[in-house]
Amino acid sequence: MQALNLRAASTRLSAARPAPAVAVPTALPAVGRRARVTAQASVEAVDFNTKVFKKDLVKFAEREEYVVKGGRDKYALLPKAFEGIKQVGVIGWGSQAPAQAQNMRESFADAGLDIKVSIGLRGDSPSVAEAQACGFSKADGTLGEVFDIISSSDLVVLLISDAAQAKLYPRVLAAMKPGATLGLSHGFLLGVMQSDRVDFRKDINVVLVAPKGMGPSVRRLYEQGKTVNGAGINCSFAVHQVVRTLNNGKQHYCGVFHPDADKQNVLMTGCQDKKIYQWDLETGDCLQGMSDEDAFKRSVESITGPISRTISTKGMPAVYNGLDAAGKKVFEEAYTASFKPAMDICMEIYEDVASGNEIRSVVLAGSRFDRFPMGKIDQTYMWKVGQAVRAKRVEADIPVDPFTAGVYVATMMATVEVLREKGHPYSEICNESIIEAVDSLNPYMHARGVAFMVDNCSYTARLGSRKWAPRFDYILEQQAFVAIDNKEPGDKELFGKFLSDPVHGALAACSEMRPAVDIFVGGEGSDVGVGAGGARTEYRSTAAKVTAA
Repeated sequence: MQALNLRAASTRLSAARPAPAVAVPTALPAVGRRARVTAQASVEAVDFNTKVFKKDLVKFAEREEYVVKGGRDKYALLPKAFEGIKQVGVIGWGSQAPAQAQNMRESFADAGLDIKVSIGLRGDSPSVAEAQACGFSKADGTLGEVFDIISSSDLVVLLISDAAQAKLYPRVLAAMKPGATLGLSHGFLLGVMQSDRVDFRKDINVVLVAPKGMGPSVRRLYEQGKTVNGAGINCSFAVHQVVRTLNNGKQHYCGVFHPDADKQNVLMTGCQDKKIYQWDLETGDCLQGMSDEDAFKRSVESITGPISRTISTKGMPAVYNGLDAAGKKVFEEAYTASFKPAMDICMEIYEDVASGNEIRSVVLAGSRFDRFPMGKIDQTYMWKVGQAVRAKRVEADIPVDPFTAGVYVATMMATVEVLREKGHPYSEICNESIIEAVDSLNPYMHARGVAFMVDNCSYTARLGSRKWAPRFDYILEQQAFVAIDNKEPGDKELFGKFLSDPVHGALAACSEMRPAVDIFVGGEGSDVGVGAGGARTEYRSTAAKVTAA
């Protein structure tokens, strides 16, 4: 789907697999390889076959997984990777579509490929003007009506809202050419179809490349990667269904890889969409005696600034180890009090997604947007204080608050534990729980506040933030902070497990493959990474209609 610098699992991947000639995952590794991996890591490796890109076996803590590393030096492989693809249709213009469409168009041009990237939108869509501003045009066939683009494309990248996917997928699938490839960016549609007890057409390919960040991050890191080879967004990928055309071009056979055989097939929202907790500045809890601006610095600024940077480059224990003795004591108290309450909510989110409840909730919410659009989330006093703080920010003066750090790291580790308990591989755990938050999302909050981060994401993530943030707020206030106020003893064993947790080794393995570039997006008044095809500063929510938005 994306001819750009991506990471498969926790590494960079230069292009996704649009056709079965490129990559076909195996449900299980060969017995001999499986035995070898088990002996080394006690868990079988996440394996796949590739005929174009080189795969590497990487050890993540006690487990091993195969990954594909990418970079602009891999562009010479794109002609083979996209063999047989004449047109890519990118459907929609939400969070991901502007980034993926522009990145593919530029990568194809750099690789000398004559592949057209076309945008499919409703004729009355307000996004038409934005697409035109990015160089897509009806005159040259790179901008057209949704189903016209779908029916003429060899690769259809479906990036309309999740609620729209739930309503439109029968028409989308019916419009696709036999042998074409459907590209997805997360597993929502598969979950909807499983709930509806229907399958994909047997004469199309179904693949997934899931960037671990919102669309503006995908675009911004790609742009920065033009000068730093290997810069890009980390991602997971999967092949759900492969159709192979026989030499006579008339007969097909199909191999389906079910989610039970390959958990990478279903990458849903929930715990995977990182929610960041800030306590209420106006309660005075743990912040008594501070000015409003100091309170903001010691909570939000501390998380999006030095805490995120430290986790990104050195890992979570480094946040704790960088504190003095008094700070370490506060961190430990905050961590041990917050971990189990946070995990309670993380588990609920995960199981709501797995059961289909969250899918149904998103679909229903999407149908209500005409009556009840999503409101603004940065209008309270707290976020107004944040604007003033950012206006006179001195990065070096932002403190690492030990209480904030303890609560934040505990919530992050709770997400890690839920995903690990549910059987996810470490590359995915690191991507979903840690890397996406500190390398992709938090920099946007750091630049312009919470709405700039949350509302540049998908509808599903935007809804999830509004739904679940109050739950985290309540449970931490009512359980974690009360325990601290009451001076209840912390769980020393729990904290010891944090310090020795194998996820730190897995994240260190990811860090070894981390490019030197950090995402950069401009703050208030800057147009860097902002505007047509980049991050938005005005946000809308539109009800799913009978044609795509």
